[in-house]
Amino acid sequence: MNVTEDIIIEEQTPLTAEMLSKVNAYWRAANYLSVGQLYLRDNPLLKEPLKLTQVKNMLLGHWGTTPGQNFIYTHLNNIIKKYDLNMLYISGPGHGGPAVVAGTYLEGTYSEVYPEITQDTEGMKKLFTQFSYPGGISSHASPQTPGSIHEGGELGYSLSHAFGAVLDNPDLIVACVVGDGEAETGPLATAWHSNKFLNPLADGAVLPILHLNGYKISNPTILARISGEELEQLFRGYGYVPIFVEGSEPELMHQAMAAALEQAMHLLKQIKYNAYEHPNSVHSKWPMIILRSPKGWTGPQEVDGYKIEGTFRSHQIPLSVSAADPESHLQLLENWMKSYKPEELFDENGRLMPELADLAPKGDSRMGSNPHTNGGLLLKPLRMPGFMTYAVAVPEPGVKGEGDVHVAGRFLRDVIKQNPANFRIFGPDETVSNRLEAIFETTNRQWNTEIKDHDEYLAPTGRVMEMLSEHQCEGWLEGYLLTGRHGVFNCYEAFIHIVDSMFNQHAKWLKTTREIPWRTKIASLNILLTSTVWRQDHNGFTHQDPGFIDHVINKKSEIVRVYLPPDANCLLSVMDHCLRSYHYVNVVIAGKHPSPQWLDMDEAVEHCTRGIGIWDWASNDQQCDPDVVMACSGDVPTLETLAAVSILKEHLPEIKIRVVNVVDLLKLERKSEHPHGLTDHDFDELFTTGKPVIFAFHGYPWLIHRLTYNRTNNPNIHVRGYKEEGTITTSFDMTVLNEMDRFHLVIDVIDRLPQTGSKGTYLKQKLQDKLVEHKQYINAHGEDMPEIRNWVWTN
Repeated sequence: MNVTEDIIIEEQTPLTAEMLSKVNAYWRAANYLSVGQLYLRDNPLLKEPLKLTQVKNMLLGHWGTTPGQNFIYTHLNNIIKKYDLNMLYISGPGHGGPAVVAGTYLEGTYSEVYPEITQDTEGMKKLFTQFSYPGGISSHASPQTPGSIHEGGELGYSLSHAFGAVLDNPDLIVACVVGDGEAETGPLATAWHSNKFLNPLADGAVLPILHLNGYKISNPTILARISGEELEQLFRGYGYVPIFVEGSEPELMHQAMAAALEQAMHLLKQIKYNAYEHPNSVHSKWPMIILRSPKGWTGPQEVDGYKIEGTFRSHQIPLSVSAADPESHLQLLENWMKSYKPEELFDENGRLMPELADLAPKGDSRMGSNPHTNGGLLLKPLRMPGFMTYAVAVPEPGVKGEGDVHVAGRFLRDVIKQNPANFRIFGPDETVSNRLEAIFETTNRQWNTEIKDHDEYLAPTGRVMEMLSEHQCEGWLEGYLLTGRHGVFNCYEAFIHIVDSMFNQHAKWLKTTREIPWRTKIASLNILLTSTVWRQDHNGFTHQDPGFIDHVINKKSEIVRVYLPPDANCLLSVMDHCLRSYHYVNVVIAGKHPSPQWLDMDEAVEHCTRGIGIWDWASNDQQCDPDVVMACSGDVPTLETLAAVSILKEHLPEIKIRVVNVVDLLKLERKSEHPHGLTDHDFDELFTTGKPVIFAFHGYPWLIHRLTYNRTNNPNIHVRGYKEEGTITTSFDMTVLNEMDRFHLVIDVIDRLPQTGSKGTYLKQKLQDKLVEHKQYINAHGEDMPEIRNWVWTN
């Protein structure tokens, strides 16, 4: 049996007359509840003439997408029940919250997680009042909405979340509604290609439902205005079999949608069968549905002489009702709501009629209670190899290393090996470039389209997901995590900014779900950044930006963690900790190039557990107060700091130096501001209350000032870091351009310690001459001076 693009279900009217009537009534009930959420705070069943006092004072929400999504949800319920499907629902259009809330309320899930929102008149009143209301719920499918794994407040990521959710979930179907406005975003337009990565045997299926209702907020949408032929060709080119459902007449649309879902399920079944019979065949043509219906369907046709249904004017609140509006608007609202005939849908007590309630699936088959939508319920701890067995031997500080991320790659390889069905690596075509190539000793990149003889590490099944789109990698991983699995996203440091807003939304999701009792914790979002600002010698200025840290720090302290391990053993300790953690965003920044190793494994574990500490072997203030504190955070800043210390010890041995290394950046926060933060007492013990602190930092200097602004010794903290100076140059010259090199650090010490006297003056001039010599040398030879390249730590 082969899948073709011409399969047509013979039965074009799959609903009996009785079922058609019930399905239409269920849809009317959902629409009624949706309008009630937008407008009412009392009189939920309209048992008396509607009064202005029963309407909300502020009308906030979106109607345009809602009736179409109610239509989809109703029909998905029908197909789930008919075939006993395991399905969840993703609402991509930005503010379709009324539809998802209505759907989960009608099926009973909403009242189960919120017992006060009962399925009766009083509960309906509370349901209406809380929507877009102070202390209530938002207008999109937020974390408070049962069955939601996608925050509808930001457009573009629904489809990538959907594909991430079905990875390693072979029985799961994700029905993903894509709004035609949302379809214009770059991430969504790219996400259509995700079908080339699914393995029909090992993974589930995504059923995209493109909802063409014609308009965005005030403009027409592109896909709604191109010809049907062009639209069909577009999606056939993407690798889909588009099934069209078009019109506005309810009876015909119900039959067409039921037939479309029958056809889609038939195609999905054939894809699974063909994959089983022909496991080496090229990727399948996946079904999708294109639903073209009026925007604001079944709403007001015309208000004050303006056409509403089918236009952009139905996008938000199509009908204003307030003391300032004509009294006729109140009557229009009442007529609109009564057009759904609530007396046929709900009994005297406000309960959905039993014959309609029976249309919804039962138990966990309901989309609002599918366990995959509350991923922590399914989450299994990773089986972790002992990270200490991957330790780098460090007989003395400063031995040469092969690249910290390269070492971590062997650890991640074995995490994959021990967790073959619930852990994946995601990255935008950079896994090898980022020195994680050891991963491919145990797995491949998952790829389900043509493979040529000279390709490497491509296979229909693999644990690495790569696509040259940071958006898709982040979205896939989020969908994977939200449905109860684990993973790591590796990326070039400069280009992680592409997902700033996605990280922002996920962090908000984590923060909000911590406060929802029925939501369970999920695995942390682990972001490994390498190819860092200080080692982008051949790529130059475009690849030099460490500012993602600044963005991360803005989020709630109970959610974000930032780690800057100085060497491979510290990176191993940090990665083990992050992979075991739940409900955080962990950002780990580490180098991939060969670099010195400072701590043996036992020392690394102790140091990373503390998160910050004095390196006594590099310090000489053990018997007295220090004259200066040399602080560092990040692998290159640590190297330059220790090189500066070695110069000071050689030329100014009388200076007492304390070296403080920071792995956990949030240790610099006050304890009252972040759970990892230091108390003022502990901070003062490390950094003193009045001595100069010369701080070499991986990122922008002002972030350290921001974290320490209220500490006692803040006026004496002098930070060197990246200050937006970069080009194609040598590794050491990058530090010189930004004045974070060893020579500038020593000069900083001299300038702040007048007791160095003439010895300090002469050393300062010598170092300034060295900076001139350095510039002349790299211009002549194209590499750093031998004393830089061959420098080793000596105590």
